[in-house]
Parts: sequence; C-alpha cells; structure tokens
Amino acid sequence: LIVAAVVGDGEAETGPLEGSWKGIDFLNPVRDGAVLPILHLNGYKIAGPTVLGREEDYRIHQLLSGHGYDVHFVTGDDPMQMHEAFARTLDSCYAKIRMYQEDARQHGITKRPEWPVIVLRTPKGWTGPKEVDGRIVEGTSLAHQVPVADVKANAAHLDVLEEWMRSYHPEEVFDEQGRLIPELAALAPTGDRRMGANPHVNGGKVLVDLDLPPITDYALDVTKPATERHESTRQLGKLLRDTFTRNAEQQNFRFFCPDETNSNRLGDVFTVENRASMGPIISIDDHVSHDGRVMEVLSEHLCEGWLEGYLLTGRHGLFATYEAFAMISASMTVQHAKWLQEAIKLPWRDQIASLNILLTSTCWRNDHNGFSHQGPGLIDTVLSKKGTVARIYLPPDANSLLAVAERCLQSRNFVNLIVIDKQPQLQWLNMQEAVDHCARGLSTWNWASNDEKMEPDVVLACAGDIATQETVAAAWWLRQHMPELKVRVVNVMDLMTLYPAEIHPHGVDEATFIENFTEDKPVVFAFHGYPRAIHQLMHGRPNAHRFHVRGFNEEGTTTTPFDMVVLNEMSRYHLCIEAMRQATRVRGLTPPFIAECQDLLVKHKTYIRENLEDMPEVRDWVWTD
Repeated sequence: LIVAAVVGDGEAETGPLEGSWKGIDFLNPVRDGAVLPILHLNGYKIAGPTVLGREEDYRIHQLLSGHGYDVHFVTGDDPMQMHEAFARTLDSCYAKIRMYQEDARQHGITKRPEWPVIVLRTPKGWTGPKEVDGRIVEGTSLAHQVPVADVKANAAHLDVLEEWMRSYHPEEVFDEQGRLIPELAALAPTGDRRMGANPHVNGGKVLVDLDLPPITDYALDVTKPATERHESTRQLGKLLRDTFTRNAEQQNFRFFCPDETNSNRLGDVFTVENRASMGPIISIDDHVSHDGRVMEVLSEHLCEGWLEGYLLTGRHGLFATYEAFAMISASMTVQHAKWLQEAIKLPWRDQIASLNILLTSTCWRNDHNGFSHQGPGLIDTVLSKKGTVARIYLPPDANSLLAVAERCLQSRNFVNLIVIDKQPQLQWLNMQEAVDHCARGLSTWNWASNDEKMEPDVVLACAGDIATQETVAAAWWLRQHMPELKVRVVNVMDLMTLYPAEIHPHGVDEATFIENFTEDKPVVFAFHGYPRAIHQLMHGRPNAHRFHVRGFNEEGTTTTPFDMVVLNEMSRYHLCIEAMRQATRVRGLTPPFIAECQDLLVKHKTYIRENLEDMPEVRDWVWTD
C-alpha cells in the first residue's frame, strides 16, 4: 500500500505534523507500505500567511532533507504546465519508492531509504476568481473556503460564480444530460482499483480476529483478598508477549508507547519483540531492530495517530501511556470516537478493531514525579462521548485487568479506556471472580461488608485501584473501631454501568442499581478521577443527592502514596469520617470517632516529614478478619 498524504502549509505548523516527519525512521521497506507526503504551500491560512509558505525553497529543502527525505519541488501557476510537471514528479517518486522496496526485499536493509517528498507551490484559490468587489482574491487569504459569498442575494456575485464555473468548460466534460463523456469515464479505475474499493480503506474487510492466549495462563493465585501485593500491569505484559507470538504469522498486532514500555511494567514483550527503528543499530541498544513491532516514540500524537491508522487498515493494537500525558493526544481520541459514531451508521462499512488505550503511572502513584504528572482528565473526555462507542474500565487488580484486556482486544468499533497503576498493589479477586465482576461491571463485595446482606447504614463505593484500596481499608477500620455501623462495599469496574440504561448500553437497570446502592441510604464514593464525573453519571438515578464523592481535586506534589490521598481527602480516614457523618443511626458515636481519625491524619503528617515514607500501619496494611 502506498499512501499519498497531502499536507497543507497551515497544518504543517502544528506540533503533531511537525513530529510526524520522523515517521520514516520507523518505516520498514521490506515489510511495510510507503507514504508519499505532498507538502502543499499556497501561502496562507484562514487570515494570515503561513510560515513555510513564506520560506525560501532552499530552507524548506534543508528542513526536509534533514529529516531524511529526497525533496522534489513543483512550482508554478499555469495549470497545464503544472499538471505535466506534477505527473512527471509523481512517476519519478513512485519509481523511487518501488526501487527502495524491491532492493530491500531482495538484498535486505543496509540503511534507511531517502523516501521522496513533494513540495507543491501554487497560489491559494488557484483557478478561482482573481478579484471580487475590487479586492484581489487569488493568491490571498480571501480565497479561503468561500471566495464568493451571498450569491443568492447578490446578482454581481452570482455572475462572478457563473464565470468561474464556466472557466472549467463543463461542456467539454459532460454531455447534454450531465453525464461524464465516455472517453473520460473510461479512464476511471474499476473494481478493486477504485480508491473507495481498496480494502485497506474499509479495514474491517481485511480484519482477522486476534489469537489471544487464555487469560487464566497469567492469573495470580488470590486465595484471600487484600493480603498480597503485585504489579498488575506486569501480568498484562505477559499476555501481550504471547499475543505477539500467537499472531506472528498474521503480523496484525502492534504495541504503541511513548518510551514507557518498561516503565509501565510491560517489558515482557521484549522477550519476543523489539522496538522498531530504521536508524543505525549499535551493540548496546536494548531490543531494537528494523522489523520490531513495538512502536516507541516520545510523542503521544504519533502513537495515537499510528494506532488509529493501523486499526483503520484492518489490524489490532494497544496504546499505553502515562495517564497525565494522554491529554496531549486527547483531541485525536475524540475525533476517532466521532468518526466511529458516524461509521457505525453506514451499513457498507465493516467493523474495525477498537481503539484501546491503557493509562498507567496514574495521578495517585507518581512517586518521584510530581504535580505535572497528575491528571486523570481523559476519563472526563471519553465520558463525554456517545454510549455507542465509549467504554471506560477501572480494574482494581491484575486478574480484573486481564479480564478487561481480553474484552477490549476482542471488541469492535469502541474507544476502550483502561486505567490502572503500575506499582505493587493489593490483589482482591481470583480469576473467576474477576471474570464475573468484569461481566457485571459493578458488584457488592460481601467479604468486605458487614451488613449481612441486610439494609446497610452506609454504602462505601469505589472505582479505581487506589480508590478501592482506601475504601476497603476504611471498611476494615470501621469494622474494627465502629462495629455498630453496618457497611456495604460496592466496587465499580465498568464506569459506564453507573449511567442509566437509556443513556448507555452498559448502564445497569434500576433494580440492579438499588440492589447494590440501596434506594435511599447514603453512599460515600471514592473515585479515581475528578468527583464531578460520578455526579454526571448519577444524574437520573434514585436520590442522586445522597452520593458523596471523593476523588482527585488537583492537590498534588512529589510526596508519599498515602499523602496523595490525604491531600485530596480520599484517604481511608477521610472516608470513615464521611461515612460516620452520613450514617444517622450512630450519630451519637460520631464526635469521638471523628476526633480519632483526625488525630491519625495529624500523626501521618508528622511521620512522613520525619521519615520520608508512610506509616507502617498504612504502608503495610492488609485485610484481616
């Protein structure tokens, strides 16, 4: 497949486009297709001149040749001469692309090819009206979009429009019935040669299911909840490793990541795959090769864009990044969701593999990184998209992450957002429990509750790994220090289950909602992201005002893990205080209990200042009966 990508000089000023010139550093002439960039310089954006449009040719040549391109210029304003010059240049570039590919496929790769790029200079509004109302249009920003406006009411403008249209001599192209004349119609490609019939532009036609290994092969043995800590994403790395192996013949899976694969504990993929690079490879490089299928480049824009292109042409992939930096490419995620929303309405467009995004190194556990790395905003971004395409999962541990990953990698036509941290964390569910929890989306954890399946005084709900840890720890603390209080613990893994069913297909029905959250009891909800998201989801649910949400409130710094939840008032002690405040039946016991919790928060602050780590009773906490 060879793609001609036309880039306007306005678009060329954007950061993602400037970064994308580096794409040829990852393009393998043996295995991959090719891209022929056509940089179209017409000099103007909507209202002002462009940077490259005003630049001299030799500087543009230096810019592009510095990126490794073979630069070809086509410049002029005479249509016939330009058509001939552009056709010759296209032929030359096509021949060069095929030469590089055939040479590499016969003799192997000796160095990165100098792929061709065309720089096309034409006037803005070329062949349009030269003047309108005495103002020059062709070759200026006035030619942008609609150069002749208000033709219904302005007879002079209508005349200009007619003269413009007739300048193309339609009588030479169409017959009296408006049909294209036969000699021109005969030039059009037929069958699969038609641009729209190319199977790669309707990627679902060539999509082959991923051969996924059984997730039970990577399950952690959780015999008792909340007693052992593991790096959950490391188990996913093992699953991805074997996914590469099982699909090696199809070569239809890639992993995209901005230089964070090892950091995100997904490095097991490097036991079977390498980082792709067409640059020189030296002996000390760590798993780098010309034919690697792990795409690492320090640009979230490129990773997201590459994955979108990979999916649209009928393959599968996963994009993993630090949570805060996913916002860099958030607008691209939004545009893909919008495209999916419209594509599913077209019966002729086949389904494609879902856009799967894994967010880790989350706002709650950045360790040596600080406030700049703390931002769960992509949840809100995806939450705003239609229920037909948007999915958000917050697995609390390794086995639930595996269950979610299997679902997402098998799904079609969705944007799947998965959020979980990479640091060692408590494990809650065995594999069967995780699979069941994934299927339901939300569940009451009876082992952490003490309401004995009766009506509780308060519901402690949670969504997200750290939110789950603090919620269950709060339930344990209340059981130990306030056994009179009847508590129910509800964990939400599929965030969209909280929506009413008429808004999102994953939304649980009202009976299921009440079965877990009760109809009128107070709910203290610990959430991974911004609290407003839960209030948005709860709109339309029974007595939504009873949900008291704690989450990330833009309080962050380089500090201890527990201090992060304290700063944002989502710690186990804050949750206990809120539960006691909301539970009316034990109100007489509330003041001394709250005072005890507040004393522990003061003790925490003193301890971390003196010891630079969390208190042992917090840091090493596990569930005990």
